[in-house]
Amino acid sequence: MEAVVIVTVLALAQYMFFGIQVGAARQKSGVKAPATSGDVHFECVNRVHQNTLEQLIVFIPALWLYAQYVNPLWGAGIGVVYLIGRLIYSAAYVKDPSSRSLGFTLSFLPGAVMSVWVLVVAVMHYV
Repeated sequence: MEAVVIVTVLALAQYMFFGIQVGAARQKSGVKAPATSGDVHFECVNRVHQNTLEQLIVFIPALWLYAQYVNPLWGAGIGVVYLIGRLIYSAAYVKDPSSRSLGFTLSFLPGAVMSVWVLVVAVMHYV
């Protein structure tokens, strides 16, 4: 389970790092809180941060359920795909939002796959 803990902490650290980038972009662009628009770079960095939160809501519970009911090492490995996907997503979105598909897919699929897999295992054990 240590590998799952490491991946979870890295995912949270990555989210915090994206938040720091939002603060830096806000300061650099002069977009004053609570505004969330007015500078394209700031808006892209902010969307990366917000979308990462949206993905974390599925990813973290799916990771822990998968680790508990399927396999913690496989879960951690799938989690690394999520982390890499988020990095690709961030770089692509900030460069050109229309190029974010690969990063989004690599970070969406781990949570979706683990969720479905855990559901199947739970149903199989229940019946």
